[in-house]
Amino acid sequence: MHLRFYNHERILGSGPSATVVYAVQRRDSNSGVGFGNVIVYDNLLRSGVETDSPIVGRNMGMGVGSSLAENSGLTNFQLVFTAGKYSGSSLALQGLFPVSPLGTVFERAITGGTGKFRLARGYLLTTEVRATNTTLTGQLDAYITFR
Repeated sequence: MHLRFYNHERILGSGPSATVVYAVQRRDSNSGVGFGNVIVYDNLLRSGVETDSPIVGRNMGMGVGSSLAENSGLTNFQLVFTAGKYSGSSLALQGLFPVSPLGTVFERAITGGTGKFRLARGYLLTTEVRATNTTLTGQLDAYITFR
């Protein structure tokens, strides 16, 4: 199964959806991902890249700056679906999140799910497709198999 949706994250301004909750700041980092920093987020999942696209769910999780060599972190999160045919279901994911230029594709593991995604396995490809001073929008392509 292949699903595509868009993660809409507000990084600055009124009501950011990603917040640094513990900052070690052992190295220079303007992204918040610095080694040891803990970031918690609750982002909107939409059916399209536009900010007025229908909301299909939420991306809720956390990241920890986990690399001394690169500006990257380990993420652990849930994609919780609140609308459409997958409403009430979720996907569990984890993996590395590198801070990288727009258009860079990176992969994280689908480690399980609930509801219609029970026993799900697979991978998620993420591509940051839009960035402003206050927001990030990522295209999420989930490739799901079931045991």
